[in-house]
Amino acid sequence: MSEHNYYRPLSVTVTEREDGMQVRTVLERRLGVSRKLLSKLKLTELGLTVNDKRVYTSDVVRTGDVVTIRMEKESSDDILAEPIPIEVVFEDEDLLVVNKPPGMIVHPTHGHYTGTLANGVVHYWRERGEKVRFRPIHRLDEYTSGLVVIAKTPYVHQQLSEQLQADEVDKHYLAFVHNRPIPASGTVDGPIDRDPKRPHLRIVTPEGYPSVTHYETVAVYREGTVSCVRLKLETGRTHQIRVHMKSIGCPLIGDDMYGLDTGPMQEDLLMEGRQALHAESIAFTHPITRERVQWTAALPEDLRRLEQYLQEG
Repeated sequence: MSEHNYYRPLSVTVTEREDGMQVRTVLERRLGVSRKLLSKLKLTELGLTVNDKRVYTSDVVRTGDVVTIRMEKESSDDILAEPIPIEVVFEDEDLLVVNKPPGMIVHPTHGHYTGTLANGVVHYWRERGEKVRFRPIHRLDEYTSGLVVIAKTPYVHQQLSEQLQADEVDKHYLAFVHNRPIPASGTVDGPIDRDPKRPHLRIVTPEGYPSVTHYETVAVYREGTVSCVRLKLETGRTHQIRVHMKSIGCPLIGDDMYGLDTGPMQEDLLMEGRQALHAESIAFTHPITRERVQWTAALPEDLRRLEQYLQEG
């Protein structure tokens, strides 16, 4: 099979300490390759080689051997490519970072097969002649704007998913909320689960899943009736920020599920159904370069209008 059918190969050279180890052990220790991914590599012609010769994961390696993995290219054939504009913040062979606008769903779901971020990204890649599967490492609510990171290979997706689970990905959000948090900075440690009376909503409940949100007040407006807060998630539950801020008496402006009537702020300044929440920055260790990387996204136009409106008051 042609090399063109594979993503960029990843290689490691066996050290003296690794002499006599099995291929799987070297890859697990050096690259953190999961057993699931190793199983997929074994099924392809060039997926797993030592010194360019096909091997099994149980084969033994010697000092100086070059162990290489090649991941077969995949595409999202089930996602319709649509010429939807996307704002690319960063892209290399391994990652795509985009700034999602409010009002856009990340991935097609039942009843929403078109008009999503995935539809636009798949079109963007096809126009560039790239064969890549859409693999977001996290999601944003439809009406939350900001950064979304998409892995371009199975290995990168696996590595970033593990960083997320280990709380090694720093995600910061900006939100405009009713009232003033007291204290001005702190942590909301409140388990979250579905509301038994309204299953489409979430609530803080002792029987819920562990959920932790850190916050700090950035600005206070209109005699403390509105504030801007920066938030960092330690866990990633559905609607976590919205539920936690409501639980401390500071629901998000414009939140039609957990908030209050915002009056003209929602009708004139924010998109209908839009909560004033923006995924401002994200940082993690790049799975290939092993360098710490970070990106930020400025407030979108509607939240800038809201901020100006509040500052003028």
